[in-house]
Amino acid sequence: MSSQAILDAHYMARAVELARKGLYSTHPNPRVGCVIVRDGEVVGEGWHVRAGEPHAEVHALRQAGERARGACAYVTLEPCSHHGRTPPCADALVKAGVARVVAAMQDPNPQVAGNGLQRLREAGIEVASGVLEAEARALNPGFLKRMEQGLPFVRAKLAMSLDGRTAMASGESQWITGPAARAAVQRLRARSSVVLTSAESVLFDQARMTVRGEELGLDDALTTLALSRPPLRVLVDGRLRLPLDAPFFQAGPALVVTAAGEDPRYAAAGHELINLPGSEGRVDLPALLRTLAGRGVNEILLEAGAGLVGAFARQGLVDEYQLFVAGTFLGSDARPLLDWPLSKMSEAPRLKITEMRAVGDDWRVTAIPLPPPGV
Repeated sequence: MSSQAILDAHYMARAVELARKGLYSTHPNPRVGCVIVRDGEVVGEGWHVRAGEPHAEVHALRQAGERARGACAYVTLEPCSHHGRTPPCADALVKAGVARVVAAMQDPNPQVAGNGLQRLREAGIEVASGVLEAEARALNPGFLKRMEQGLPFVRAKLAMSLDGRTAMASGESQWITGPAARAAVQRLRARSSVVLTSAESVLFDQARMTVRGEELGLDDALTTLALSRPPLRVLVDGRLRLPLDAPFFQAGPALVVTAAGEDPRYAAAGHELINLPGSEGRVDLPALLRTLAGRGVNEILLEAGAGLVGAFARQGLVDEYQLFVAGTFLGSDARPLLDWPLSKMSEAPRLKITEMRAVGDDWRVTAIPLPPPGV
């Protein structure tokens, strides 16, 4: 690796670190960081905070001022080239007189898709791309999937005992895991565009599915940011079983997805109801994902019972599983992790475990589905 490549990776790593600061607040925009370097000195840094506010490059350029002229800008995503809520960042970099721009990756947004880098080249700026691309892509799985496939990224959260059970036969499930695991779940909620649950999941525990700031375990600034952009709470209730006086509805506006037709009571109570009937009187889940993507939803946290998570899993709609495993047994009468009847080993889906780590007294397992053999 050349000395220039080493320097590029070093400064891009800092840009990635800055981008992570927007983990809880940039929806529906991507998380982006920028570092401006001149003569071996960092003269400007910035990260995108919220949609509608200046992008990372603008913050970094403001900090750099005149020192940006002749400098190199490192940015985790190709600078935008179109007018959205804010002017194009590519134009801002040209106007500032930077001599070189290094992007971690090309923007998959069709409105950009290489146009930003091309605009920089046409202005005589040296351009490089692909530095720490894997790390940059990992920052924005939902934004990338929405732009590339027209679907949000679905992350299923499940808490289970060592014998693979999620609740007692009665439905009682509070609390399988300890405080550290619950704080990790709160952070998963906070980073998501949507928290998706089912009537089955909230009926027994009277759950609200909100983000609880006191449990996030973040510093005050990030907690304030996270609470300023709460995720949309979406309830899949095919037969409209959950009463409108349930704590879930009292916690704020929600989107209810059903297969039972229209019902004006929900709008009157401040909630939105959409009807997406599928087969056998159930909600059409692929249609739901397309609908949410159309609303700018990047990441979905699926927090539901065995029925709904099993339905998503059977249809190949889960991108990542977050499994929290507690050191306890719930017994053979307790509820299983997924409603997914399988009769042969050849039918058993395979997953790749990408990470295992202790969280307090529990374990957190991250796994992604693998394609069937031959696919």
